[in-house]
Amino acid sequence: MASPALWRNLYDQLYAIYGDCECPLRHETPFQLLVAVMLSAQCRDERVNQVTEILFAEAPDPGKMAALPVERIAEIIRPCGLFRAKSENLHACAEKLLADFHGEVPQTMEELTTLPGIGRKSANVLLGNAFRKPGFPVDTHVRRLLNRIGLVSSDSPEAIEAEANSHIEPELWCNFSHLLIQHGRRVCHAQKPACDRCAVRTICKRRKVK
Repeated sequence: MASPALWRNLYDQLYAIYGDCECPLRHETPFQLLVAVMLSAQCRDERVNQVTEILFAEAPDPGKMAALPVERIAEIIRPCGLFRAKSENLHACAEKLLADFHGEVPQTMEELTTLPGIGRKSANVLLGNAFRKPGFPVDTHVRRLLNRIGLVSSDSPEAIEAEANSHIEPELWCNFSHLLIQHGRRVCHAQKPACDRCAVRTICKRRKVK
C-alpha cells in the first residue's frame, strides 16, 4: 500500500503543472452539467460541448427537456454516440427530477445515483464540479494512471475511489481527479506513455526513462 506521503507527492507534482482545473464540459447550471456528463460517455468533451450548445437552446432545464420528444433529443445528440439510450435516459432523468426533486438536481450521492443514466462516477463529477462538495470521479485515465504509477492495484472504480479518498483530503478530491485526467491525456497515454517527459516518472513504478 502506498504511503499518504506518496499520494500527496503525486498530487503536488501534478498541481505544479496543471494547477486548479475546471470541468471542460460547458454548463451554466447543475442540470446542464448532468446532461453533459451523460452525453460524455464514450464521447470527447469537445463534441459534447458542440452538441449541448444546440440541445440547451431547446431544453436548458428539466421542464423543457421532459417536454421535448425523445426522438428530438436523439436527433440532436446523435453525434455523441449511443444516442438512443442517452436520449431515453435524458428524458427519463428530467421527468424524475420534476417528479421527485422539484426540478432540482439533488446534492447527495445516494439521490444522484437514483437518476436514470447516472452512476457513481457521474455523481462524483456533479458533486465536485456543480456543488463544490467532495467527489472523486474515477474514469479510465484515473484508473490507468493510479495503477501504472503503483498507488493502487485494482480495476474496480469503487475500490480506487475509496483508496484515493483515504489518502487525499476531501477538499482536493475533485481537482486530484482533474489533474490525473489532464496528465493522462497529455503525457501518460494508454498505448505510448511519454515517460521521457513525465514529471512524476521518479515515483512511477513502471517508468521507462530513456
